[in-house]
Amino acid sequence: MPQPDSTNRFTDRVENYVRFRPGYPCEVLQVLATQAGLTSSMVVADVGAGTGISSRLFLENGNTVFAVEPNDAMRAAAEKLLNPLPRFHSVAGTAEQTTLDDTSIDLVVAGQAFHWFRVPEARREFKRILRPAGWVVLLWNTRRTDSTPFLRGYEQLLLDFGTDYREVNHANLSEPTLREFFGSSPRYARLDNVQHFDLAGLTGRLLSSSYVPAADDPRYQPMLAALGQLFATYQEQGQVAFEYDTELYFGTLS
Repeated sequence: MPQPDSTNRFTDRVENYVRFRPGYPCEVLQVLATQAGLTSSMVVADVGAGTGISSRLFLENGNTVFAVEPNDAMRAAAEKLLNPLPRFHSVAGTAEQTTLDDTSIDLVVAGQAFHWFRVPEARREFKRILRPAGWVVLLWNTRRTDSTPFLRGYEQLLLDFGTDYREVNHANLSEPTLREFFGSSPRYARLDNVQHFDLAGLTGRLLSSSYVPAADDPRYQPMLAALGQLFATYQEQGQVAFEYDTELYFGTLS
């Protein structure tokens, strides 16, 4: 279940989120074009849009995008990046109350956000704003935790120092929850994604997460020291690879 303050969790992480979170591979658009009939003329609601990472993907596809985000700081970051694009529209709203018009949307996208939603209310709201036969896409860059020694070490660091990492990890989402939301088993696709970081970038990537200690926490400096040791152990030519599975769950709300 989402935490009561989930809309404010990233307020003090925005700068690092903008700089160090991964984008989505362009193959996402190919999957949706082939399997969900995505075209550039469709109107997209990016719900839980954050700093606009998923919005940019669809804007570059030519879509009109309504980026719905409750967090003022994250929404302002998205506006700074994307306001020059004419099809971008910033909306102060939530998954449960988007403020969008009835039957005005062809495709609802939730990138790295669905695990924060109150699922029954979000489902009702999405059904309200979607046009008949509209689609919903739940999208995540899922960090691999066991594919390399570095990533195994990074996962252990989060387990050792994370504040509520176990509780809010989106991997806790169950297949029954997804079936309940969609009304049937959704379609699924997986794509490869990767980032390469020096130590400064790796530090920023860590600090973009809402479940790690902030600078005033006594665990903060020990955590950074452990991260530095992890980087020194596994870096190659001054870089480490952050590997992801880009995962899509998509379908209509039957």
